[in-house]
Amino acid sequence: MPSIGPTELIIVLVLALLILGPKRLPEAGRSLGRGMREFKNSIGGGGERPEQLAATDAETGDAERAKRPSAA
Repeated sequence: MPSIGPTELIIVLVLALLILGPKRLPEAGRSLGRGMREFKNSIGGGGERPEQLAATDAETGDAERAKRPSAA
């Protein structure tokens, strides 16, 4: 299986910048990272407890998520 090299990575980042624009790109990255972290936690206990996730959300300014009680 071929790996992603620097050229392919640059192409993907340029396309993301063109599609999302410079204002929405950071929020899309945060959302993607948060989603990946939640998925990882749901399938195998990715290492972070719900308290740590809430603290992370509070630090990043996601007040709505930080207020919600954890499900676990």
